[in-house]
Amino acid sequence: MGIVTGEILLARTKDGQLVLEKPNQVLARLKTTFANVPPDVSLADELIAERREETQRESEE
Repeated sequence: MGIVTGEILLARTKDGQLVLEKPNQVLARLKTTFANVPPDVSLADELIAERREETQRESEE
């Protein structure tokens, strides 16, 4: 598996299984996942806007 003593691994769960990954593998996976996001789009701004809309809807109930 190419794991050496003292190496940093990141842990996550997927479908009920524990997955250990090297940081460079996580970075490569994330880059692939978000490769099609246009550079002028801020995902953080979109998330904040969604949260504000949720809060507004909840306060109206």
